[in-house]
Amino acid sequence: MRPSVLNPLFTDITVLAGVGPKFAALIGRAAGPRIVDLIMTAPINVVDRSFQPTVAEAPAGKILTLKLRVDRHDAPPKGKRLPYKVICSDETGFVTLVYFHARADYLQKTLPEGAVRLVSGRIEDYKGARQMAHPDYVADPDDENAFPLHEPVYPLTAGLTANVMRKATGAALKRAPDLPEWQDAAFLKQQSWTGWREALAALHAPRAEADIALGAPARQRLAYDELLANQLALLLIRKARVRARGRSIKGDSAKRAAVAGALPFAMTNAQRHALGEIDDDMASGERMVRLLQGDVGSGKTIVAFFAALTAVEAGAQAVIMAPTEILARQHLESLTPLAAAANVRIEVFTGRDKGAGRIAKLDAIANSEIDIVIGTHAVFQDDVAFGDLALVVIDEQHRFGVHQRISLTQKGPRPDLLVMTATPIPRTLALTAYGDMDVSQITEKPPGRRPVDTRAAPLTRLDEIVAAVKRATDKGDQAYWVCPLVEESEMLDLTAAEDRFETLKTVFGDKVGLVHGRMSAGDKDRVMEQFHNGEIAVLIATTVIEVGVNAPNATIMIIEHAERFGLAQLHQLRGRVGRGEKSSSCILLYKAPLGETAEARLKILRETEDGFLIAEEDLRLRGAGDLLGAAQSGFPRFRLADVTAHGDLLLAARDDAKMNVEKDPELKTERGEALRTLLYLFSRDDAVKLLSAG
Repeated sequence: MRPSVLNPLFTDITVLAGVGPKFAALIGRAAGPRIVDLIMTAPINVVDRSFQPTVAEAPAGKILTLKLRVDRHDAPPKGKRLPYKVICSDETGFVTLVYFHARADYLQKTLPEGAVRLVSGRIEDYKGARQMAHPDYVADPDDENAFPLHEPVYPLTAGLTANVMRKATGAALKRAPDLPEWQDAAFLKQQSWTGWREALAALHAPRAEADIALGAPARQRLAYDELLANQLALLLIRKARVRARGRSIKGDSAKRAAVAGALPFAMTNAQRHALGEIDDDMASGERMVRLLQGDVGSGKTIVAFFAALTAVEAGAQAVIMAPTEILARQHLESLTPLAAAANVRIEVFTGRDKGAGRIAKLDAIANSEIDIVIGTHAVFQDDVAFGDLALVVIDEQHRFGVHQRISLTQKGPRPDLLVMTATPIPRTLALTAYGDMDVSQITEKPPGRRPVDTRAAPLTRLDEIVAAVKRATDKGDQAYWVCPLVEESEMLDLTAAEDRFETLKTVFGDKVGLVHGRMSAGDKDRVMEQFHNGEIAVLIATTVIEVGVNAPNATIMIIEHAERFGLAQLHQLRGRVGRGEKSSSCILLYKAPLGETAEARLKILRETEDGFLIAEEDLRLRGAGDLLGAAQSGFPRFRLADVTAHGDLLLAARDDAKMNVEKDPELKTERGEALRTLLYLFSRDDAVKLLSAG
């Protein structure tokens, strides 16, 4: 039950004066629908109106405040669409206030002739005279609270004015209650931080740009609160998992030995180390929840397959989830001969399974006649039941939501969970998203993998690149051609890809194929399979996801407008080539001139193939907000914390949360109760429910 002290914060913003349904919808889009959303939305800028020069000293273009005498009104003749002018002055000169589509009665009341007024806005020089168009504020100098000299600026959306947003936030702040202090008193003193309510007030009353910086004391205090809530919730979830005991899964290694003998290569030390950690987890009585990180091509799938073999040796089943049907079928293709060597029954289950064939597979899975199921989202359906599911493996975790992961783990008696990602994740981000998991990393590439020759070239050299690709495909090589990524515009992405397809068709004829997001799954799979089988020489694709096909004969990766992609995305794409014996290359085509960040990004990619180093650099260059785009939907989005800037606070929050969970596991002490309030404040209710669920 949420503490009643927080109720004022979790009410709808329509309770605020002046916020009706129309403004509520707009504010909801910019910040969120509740009072708490408004107060947690930090200003992105500050307008300083404290500069009060004379008219003669006033610089053009800068926001300032003038003390003026109103000399006369120049109203335009009736019927003429001319501006309304108010001539004002001080002892040093004249300035004209200009209004378009003005109401004369309103202006005469606001600016009566002979009166002195404070006027705030930007001065412009127009035809040798000084003027201010539509001042932001006009006020009586005797009214001390007429307008703010330092004005916070908030994120807006179409139709929402800065004034409405600022007033709504000010009204929301008045509803912020006094809350019990959840921070350690000694730590607060060491950091010289104020209490929560004071920090909130300071965040929304900046006087200079330094006050809205990520390193400002008020912002740091509030960011730490958010990070502490995140870490505490993750540790409570982890503790509940440990308490909900699993079962010990051990095999006799006979099937694993048979598969090891059939492998055309020896596993790397990194693979063996990761597998050892997984084996220990599975053998223990606690449920395994482990993240396996490794670059594209580092051999995660074979590690997962060996873990699945342990489940089979123990007389149980395993499921390996792939994000797309084509990847599921490729896993089946590569693992079937290995499974045959160990007499293990392996089968794929996807949305393509229909009718009698589907029913037969469902029966076989339910009766444990299939040992390892390789599946897509189709496995989540209610009628898919396992005889004895002991291990769930999820490939490319960010393609599956938390609820889907939970629904899978409910298909067996507390099965172990192994989550895999080919996107190397910086340590700080891993802590915020996977703090409840143990992490294994495969940092080595399998022997024989050649480095990919990476080069950047301007788009003006497109014809040369096409000619080079033609020479390579004439020799039997294949190439990927990734088209421009246009933010939030699938149609523009598609248009770019179709245009490139038409251009390259004149060079490559029917040896060029196209895949994009608007194709049906069947059509997409058909083209991908043609590429995989070598029937297509050049595969044009619109997005990163659609290139997830394993084609060992592909030696060239062309990425158009590489400056629009993130470092991690570029690295992922590059990892699709260099999988066979031949030398491979990656050409990053960019539109000149390059910005500073884009240039740094392409330089890093040319210099290293270390995915973990690249991920850290990507975080540094782009910040967590950009890095956690749609493709990384598994990550929490913070409102006040920024893991790039607040990495040290995150580590401190981790230690603090750990200490609290160890000392006060039920959060029953005075500080523990305050920490419960913190969890509710940042909507980590699920973690609190786990405390009461026992």
